[in-house]
Parts: sequence; C-alpha cells; structure tokens
Amino acid sequence: QTQSIEPTIVPRDRHVISRSRISDQALKVLYRLKTAGYGAYLVGGGVRDLSLNRDPKDFDVATDATPEQVKALFRNCRLIGRRFRLAHVHFGPEIIEVATFRALASPDGDQNTDRVMEDGMILRDNVYGDIEEDALRRDFTVNALYYNIADFSIVDYAGGMDDLEARQLRLIGEPEVRYREDPVRMLRAVRFAAKLDFVIDPATANPIPRMADLLADIPPARLFDEVLKLFMGGQGAETID
Repeated sequence: QTQSIEPTIVPRDRHVISRSRISDQALKVLYRLKTAGYGAYLVGGGVRDLSLNRDPKDFDVATDATPEQVKALFRNCRLIGRRFRLAHVHFGPEIIEVATFRALASPDGDQNTDRVMEDGMILRDNVYGDIEEDALRRDFTVNALYYNIADFSIVDYAGGMDDLEARQLRLIGEPEVRYREDPVRMLRAVRFAAKLDFVIDPATANPIPRMADLLADIPPARLFDEVLKLFMGGQGAETID
C-alpha cells in the first residue's frame, strides 16, 4: 500500500468559488447526498473552471456513495456504463453525472481487482476507492480538485491549486506510465493547454513525441471523439499550433 498523502485544504475565504456560480441542479445533488450522510464533492473541470473565473460546461459530482445508493436517493437517476458504473441524475436537459470514488490500480498487478492491463492500457476499473485514490488516478493536477459541499473548502491532493496559480498543466504521477495507461492523455494535454492558455509542464510534454504512436492502438470511434473535442472547442488554431 502506498503511504497516504495529507491533502491541502483551502478554506472558503481563500478561494474564489461561490455557490451562486454552481448550477441549482448540481447543488441539489450535492446537498441531498450530504443530507443522506455521504461525502459530496464537485470535482474536475467544474472546480478548475470556477477557480479560473470561467463558466464550466458541466458540473460533475464525486461521492463515496455507490451508484445503487445514489439511485436510491434520486427518482430521476439512471445508471449507465459497464466499464465503470456512473449515476446520471436528470433535470430536464441538464444531467449531473455522479461518480463513486475509484480505486487506484493495484501496484503489484494483482488481477483480482477487476482492473486488467493489456499492453499497459486499462481495460476495466469497476473498483471503488476513497477520495485520495480517486484524486491520484485523475490525469492532471488541475482536474483533481474537490469542492466539498460540507464546508465549502477545496480539497487538493496533487498540488492543483499551485498549478492553477502558475497556469501550468502537469500530469499526476510518472508521465510515461500515465500515457501508457491511456495514450489519449497526450491529446488531452494539448487540448487543455490550448483551452486554458496554460503551458505544459516539461516533464509532461517531453515524452509526447516519442510516445505518440501509442495513439494507433486507440479505437477509431474514441479517437474521432477526441479529435472533435480538439477542434470544436473554440481554440482550434491554438490547438493545431
């Protein structure tokens, strides 16, 4: 087992996220989870964008409740996904995605964890973990920030707040290992750097040219989807540069 990491807790008076900028539906989901006794956090791009005073395109929630427990709380909830079960809570056209904290890959390659690697790529990961594991298995530090509805603080396990401040994009963990796990992260690095006008941390950028051919193994449908995101997000010219 890896040693547990002490997160940095950024209290409400030291960050810019205000509930008035979070959608009513996302707040409804967060509060109902909290009232039911579960951990409830806004996570990922929503926290990143609000911290940069940008309007998030959607709001994702992370919790220690299992998908079935989430479904029991919301009549308007559907469970989706085979590889990893997610709860989608529907409010008319708006969907709030609720994910249960995921576990990290087993360091000794233990195959009983329902998480199998083929050519180093993750195939299945339906294993639930705690908030620390969930944070450390995310891709970039700025996407691993958690806004805690219990006390309105931001929980930071990976130095994401410092990287937001420095406007730099940095992978969590060893870049070569993370790219081998999922080569699409190379495209995501480029997309986020262009979208946010961030520099890519050298350790994160350097392996990309020599590992780019791993993208040949990605299913065409997924690659097509990623390429659309690269060029349809409003920063097409910066992305191609």
